[in-house]
Amino acid sequence: MLASAGAGASAAALGGAPASAQTGAPKTFVLVHGAWHGGWCWRRVADLLQKGGHKVFTPTLTGVGERSHLMSKDIVLDTHITDIVNVIKWEDLNNICLVVHSYGGWPGSGAIEQMLDRISSIVWLDAFKPENGQRGFDFASDFSRKALLTAVEKGEPGRPAPKAEAFHVNDKDRAWVDSKLNAQPNGVALQPIRLTGAREKVAKKTYIRAPKYPQAAFDQAFAECKADKSWRTFETTAAGHDVMVDAPDWLAEVLFEVS
Repeated sequence: MLASAGAGASAAALGGAPASAQTGAPKTFVLVHGAWHGGWCWRRVADLLQKGGHKVFTPTLTGVGERSHLMSKDIVLDTHITDIVNVIKWEDLNNICLVVHSYGGWPGSGAIEQMLDRISSIVWLDAFKPENGQRGFDFASDFSRKALLTAVEKGEPGRPAPKAEAFHVNDKDRAWVDSKLNAQPNGVALQPIRLTGAREKVAKKTYIRAPKYPQAAFDQAFAECKADKSWRTFETTAAGHDVMVDAPDWLAEVLFEVS
């Protein structure tokens, strides 16, 4: 079994077999990326989970990744919530483990409001954990906030991505990640979220923190979850913010364990 004080240890060191070798009933994972990213960032983790016989969906939110051609000033938080909800509806998914990374905590929280009966477990991976009425803009890092304001002043629909180095991505993968990052729609950070507490009703809840990446909102969320017995918590020092890129084997093992 994995220990919650997982730190930066490898999956093997934590006492489990590689995720690809895990056995048991097939599970269904929906992996939601963060700002400036796309479904592409989950490929390594998705491959490991699929090798274990599990269903994996990695939707790309409107306006980024391979859907960057749909960038528009009309994209708001509800758009991204619907992106997630519609994958669940159209693929007839049930008993889902919903995994959200970073900004994904916003649309992920909204999707749970509509799909609570289809979701059996959630994993917040270095992710925002918003409360009703909050806006992403109010919790954004300094560089993200400044980029958004500048983009709005220029009349641009999205703000440019930072370099992978800002996310503490490992040296080997920085060029690859830089080649994939693209502008994040501004509107998603400006619409207040509407929540009624559905997220807390999910039976199994996990928060994973990668403290190499400084973000006060993540520190607060991690502390809150650690103090709440209904949440499991893990921490890794072996990865930057993009844990799925830096430590896919470790992350896949944790996801299998907590789903």
